[in-house]
Amino acid sequence: MKTKRQDVENNSEDEELHLKKQKLIEYSSLSPPQLGFDNPLLPLATYDDDEDQDVGKKAEENGSNNHDEEDDEEEDHNNGFVEGMRNRMIEIRRDCPYLDTVNRQVLDFDFERFCSVSLSNLNVYACLVCGKYFQGRGQKSHAYTHSLEAGHHVYINLRTEKVYCLPDGYEINDPSLDDIRHVLNPRFNKDQVMQLDRNRQWSRALDGSDYLPGMVGLNNIKETDFVNVTIQSLMRVTPLRNFFLIPENYADSKSVLVHRFGELTRKIWHARNFKGQVSPHEFLQAVMKASKKRFRIGVQSDPVEFMSWLLNTLHSDLKSSRTKNSIIHQCFQGELEVVKEINVKDGVDVSRMPFLMLGLDLPPPPLFKDVMEKNIIPQVPLFNILKKFDGESVTEVVRPRIARMKYRVTKLPQYLILHMRRFTKNNFFVEKNPTLVNFPVKNLELKDYIPLPASSSSKEEERGRSNSKYDLIANIVHDGKPGEGSYRVFVQRKSEELWYEMQDLHVTETLPQMVALSEAYMQIYEQQQQQPACPGPQGRLLHVPTSQMSITFLKMIPFPIAPLGFIRLPFSASISKLCWLVQEFGSAVPEIENA
Repeated sequence: MKTKRQDVENNSEDEELHLKKQKLIEYSSLSPPQLGFDNPLLPLATYDDDEDQDVGKKAEENGSNNHDEEDDEEEDHNNGFVEGMRNRMIEIRRDCPYLDTVNRQVLDFDFERFCSVSLSNLNVYACLVCGKYFQGRGQKSHAYTHSLEAGHHVYINLRTEKVYCLPDGYEINDPSLDDIRHVLNPRFNKDQVMQLDRNRQWSRALDGSDYLPGMVGLNNIKETDFVNVTIQSLMRVTPLRNFFLIPENYADSKSVLVHRFGELTRKIWHARNFKGQVSPHEFLQAVMKASKKRFRIGVQSDPVEFMSWLLNTLHSDLKSSRTKNSIIHQCFQGELEVVKEINVKDGVDVSRMPFLMLGLDLPPPPLFKDVMEKNIIPQVPLFNILKKFDGESVTEVVRPRIARMKYRVTKLPQYLILHMRRFTKNNFFVEKNPTLVNFPVKNLELKDYIPLPASSSSKEEERGRSNSKYDLIANIVHDGKPGEGSYRVFVQRKSEELWYEMQDLHVTETLPQMVALSEAYMQIYEQQQQQPACPGPQGRLLHVPTSQMSITFLKMIPFPIAPLGFIRLPFSASISKLCWLVQEFGSAVPEIENA
């Protein structure tokens, strides 16, 4: 039997041991200090944010292999608690003799994060030597076994971005690995996002090829060109792109589709990629799950249907209980007034309905040949088919009931999506209308064809209704027979106002005239921003002495010179011209005053 004295001594020893472990854990949880000397050994760290394969196996036995992201987060939390109880320690080292074996040429983080052996998505590591994915790093894990069999020793956790050396088990803290972390999870700050449309610099991939950030090709995994052209078009919508480049904007969303779309956006616009192309594999997996396999790999689909589904799903996943609005509706939502007449007895039904895109009906192509026995290529101006929404033209519909419809646009969106109805389905097959649509690439003026209200309740709505001039930023084209053809897209790079033709991995510069010589299927137009004129009844004087300017620069100034040697800025001059002068002279523009 134990005496009371022995019990007291044992308790005191346990408490002392517990306090030592607690201090060690607290010390190890701190970030490694910046040492003034080269010390390969750094403080110990815990496994609190990782799980080993044993815990992963228990989760697999409970059927957690195919968990969604929400379930994985809960599993990670539970596993981290278990590991915290174990208090297993690892060391952090600044140097590693195997860093020179890292092969960036084979690293590809675009595919789903599943272990190549167990096919589990829990606690997955990437081998930085061969690029394969393995689960866990404990002594019984697949990564540990791979390190012994293949002699590959450097691994990165795909979730925590921590790098480890196996089978030794220590963590590697070396700044030379930061480029790999940036490729695994591209990062943007607000300043970088605001400068994207001004950046004209090319980036260089590891294979020596050059690519433009934002203009990279997308892999066609199998019949997924309809997804690629849709994504490339949406990447030109500046507010939408900027929103998804900052993960904090949608951190509260539990939608896997939202986060996968954000990851894909960051990879497309990342300037430090290892290769000049991106694979949308993870995004496609999220699309298949969210659409219940309505859109899936290996089956060709319509980009118009996919665009409509994607925008509505993203809006539904992004809106919160506090606000019903989202970045999707801020960019694309307009408003229609619909006048519906079923028969004379029922009268006329007038309603307002929102829209994200407008469908335009093409006239039937002629069935005859010209004098030279050649087929006539039918053409129609865009303005003719836009008259459908002038509030006067009648459209006959047969479903769900025969009715006469009139449409009138009462509010224009910031980004207008137009869809040309080229495909019609009958009882036997699908027909394609080859009619070419003649449209302007810049300065599409809609107010003459879509009458807008003269007044509005708010200044913001008034601006949205009155500004009816648009510029084309994306044009999706279908080539070939219906059901057998392929899709490509023309997009504009804003920093240089150049046009590029993109078809999967192929990205080539093209002329603006070539954009309008194709069978347009879906287009995105950007509303021109109105710049306010400078206030003042007669103009303003810029106090910039002409003696500070060269003769060549004086000839370039679009403003009159005041008698006293100062520049007179007219009342009609825009703010952009004023900013141009400020950029030229900087602090040499001390003040502006009314003339």
